[in-house]
Amino acid sequence: MILKDLAYAWRTLRKSPAFTLTAVVTIALGIGASTAIFSVVHAVLLKPLPYPEPDRLTILWGEMRTRGVLDFPFSPPDFDDVRLSATLLDGVTGITAFRTVVSGENAESEQIAAANVTTNFFRLLGGKIALGRDFIDADATPAPPRPQPPAGQPAPPPPQRLTTMVVISHEFWQHRYGGDPQVIGRAIDLGAGAPGQIVGVLAPGFELLFPPKANIERAPAVWGAARLDFKNSNRNNVFLRVVARMKPGVSLQQAQAQLDGIAANLRSRFPIKTAAGFNLHAEGMQDNVVAAVRPAILALMGAVIFLLLIACANVGNLLLLRASARARELAVRTALGGSRWNLIRQMMAESLLLAGSGAVAGLLLARFGIDLLLWLGPRDLPRLTSISLDQTVLAFTALSALAAAALFGIVPALKASGPQIMDVLRSTGRTAGLGSGRVLRNAVVMAEVALSFVLLIGCGLMVRSFIALQKTNPGFEARGLLTLSLPITNARGPQQVMAMVRNIHDRFAELPGVTAVTAGSPFPLDGGLANMRWGLEDAVADPARFRQANVFFVLPGYFETLRTKLIEGRTFTEADNSPDAKVVVIDRILASKAFPHGSAVGKRLFMRVITPEPLWYDVIGVVEHQRHESLSADGREAGYFTDGYAGPGAVGRWALRVPGDPAQLAPLVRAAVARIDKRLATADVQPMQTFVDQAQAQTRFSLALIAIFAAIAALLAAVGLYGVLSNAVRQRTAEIGLRMALGAAPGSVFGLVVGHGLRLSAAGIGLGLIAAFSITRVMRSMLVGVAPHDPATFAVIAGLFFVIAAVACWLPARRAAGMDPTVALREE
Repeated sequence: MILKDLAYAWRTLRKSPAFTLTAVVTIALGIGASTAIFSVVHAVLLKPLPYPEPDRLTILWGEMRTRGVLDFPFSPPDFDDVRLSATLLDGVTGITAFRTVVSGENAESEQIAAANVTTNFFRLLGGKIALGRDFIDADATPAPPRPQPPAGQPAPPPPQRLTTMVVISHEFWQHRYGGDPQVIGRAIDLGAGAPGQIVGVLAPGFELLFPPKANIERAPAVWGAARLDFKNSNRNNVFLRVVARMKPGVSLQQAQAQLDGIAANLRSRFPIKTAAGFNLHAEGMQDNVVAAVRPAILALMGAVIFLLLIACANVGNLLLLRASARARELAVRTALGGSRWNLIRQMMAESLLLAGSGAVAGLLLARFGIDLLLWLGPRDLPRLTSISLDQTVLAFTALSALAAAALFGIVPALKASGPQIMDVLRSTGRTAGLGSGRVLRNAVVMAEVALSFVLLIGCGLMVRSFIALQKTNPGFEARGLLTLSLPITNARGPQQVMAMVRNIHDRFAELPGVTAVTAGSPFPLDGGLANMRWGLEDAVADPARFRQANVFFVLPGYFETLRTKLIEGRTFTEADNSPDAKVVVIDRILASKAFPHGSAVGKRLFMRVITPEPLWYDVIGVVEHQRHESLSADGREAGYFTDGYAGPGAVGRWALRVPGDPAQLAPLVRAAVARIDKRLATADVQPMQTFVDQAQAQTRFSLALIAIFAAIAALLAAVGLYGVLSNAVRQRTAEIGLRMALGAAPGSVFGLVVGHGLRLSAAGIGLGLIAAFSITRVMRSMLVGVAPHDPATFAVIAGLFFVIAAVACWLPARRAAGMDPTVALREE
């Protein structure tokens, strides 16, 4: 029976190719867009993390609530306290990430992402060893503490560095060692003469999924066994990111309660932790990884559902018009004994065929859409490369098609299957049945307009946000800057490192077109951050008065090269680039917090930067605030110190300013580095503008997709409005002819039709305003420099939609105004 209905439906639809093609394309747009976005939702938000029992994994964060810090790393002693005391956890592991240079083995030097981890790291996260062995506890034996010489005696030479046991990634094994199975036991230079020995090779595909704020790369090439001294390390030396696995049956709330007790114990033992408001916070790993992108993805999913509803409304209106045109046929079938159920079943078969065809075409559009998403997607979108049309996404497409068929098919089927038989059979002329369902069609168009208006409002808000980002002052001038990562890992001793830094600076300065050279660590918008605490006189006696700030180490000339505005005082000179120069340059935000009522230059700040305890530093200058975390917010205040004070080689990223296109300088930079020392290696050689573009990527991603959805939605709404008005003109042909015969001017007829269309649009916009006022609140985290209820955006979009509606009304109105009254009066 079902197959028979579908076959008949196919023959019926084939007789109306224009209608069928229009309906299928409309549904394909809605289902294709929703499938593409659901593939992102599934891959990023819904699919379990690629670790065993991922629901038991949690990321642990340190918090210093009195300083407003909620994502602090762990020190080794704090990590050890949690590891030993948290009995509800099945394991706790730590990682610290960095970049280094590997050389030797008859291969070129290469800069790589690396990580040091506790020995249980792969076992806890399920990383498989393809060759060799995993880490064992003996690999983590810390070096013995360096003995202190008697007073007046010279310090003994540093002890020989212990060899770090290393597991390499499968990709690095293939790339650098050609998949040689004899790689186990081979030595590897981990930079600055740090010896390593390869003990294992990871199975392919293992990656780390941390939130962007953790600054952990997804696929380190080299993993070292961390030799952590839990008993002798300074608790102020924080660098470990921590993952834990809860025991079976333990909830996140139970684990958090135990961590609260551990944090209270640490506060009771260490007054500085009490002053800082130290706490421990556990968050489910999956939720934590996607927390930053969840609002944007869910907003996009909501937008595409609106688009699918608009497509269904549009096809529903087409079916209502088709049913009206077929009213005589359906009435005759009913008069000849056809049951209402048979008519409903037949019309639903047509709807299913339309939805199925739209779903197939939508899958082709979704395949293209996924490629577009991969191209547009921001770099911090986790698991972006796992987006695909897998079984779950295909099931979603099938369910969407069934839901769409029900949405646009049931009401027209019920309406068409219950006509007033005698009224239809008595009617004559080409317009018989066309008046049926007029109110319902008008209501559907108003719903389309309302949904489209909400999408256009979302698009308008994103446009305003993107414009605001473009106008944001990042605190530096990105244009004309070439940046590169170049850590100094091939020299021993501070004097050698300082000489190497000076040599690199001079060679870069000699390159054609280069007007300024500098280096720093971290760099604006590069993802890296380091912390310090600062205070005034009151912080000496009361540590609770300390605040947190970002800290950056730079070469003299840093602010001049980046063209960061000097507000007062001076910047660093070569005389400041030494271990004895306790001077600091602070940014505008730190200056306003520390010295709100006067100049900061010449004042002192009590700061803990590289020493175990805070020291006093003289403020020599105040500069404009550089945005480091993102362009959408100022972020935390910052203090700047010289590379020489931090220890030569602290700078890891270089910048060269040129008057033209900085990308053209990249080959010369690489060649210059190779001439300086074959053991050096560059990475991320790119214009500074790339960092700015990446900081705008999420807003640009959301804007592009919402703009596409809004444009399609507005087009569908305009088509729906056009269809209703065209049908209204056909229904009222005789009336219009009579009006014109009695002297009505074509302009009044034109206004009659346009007025009807604009009234429908105004009603839809009114409903859309109410809906948008409630719905745009969820976009708050996506917006920059504009409120969710921005009056200007609402007003402009309302005006724009009236223009769209007027264009949609123009053709039916023009046709009505151009009627020949004698011909029109013959129509009944």
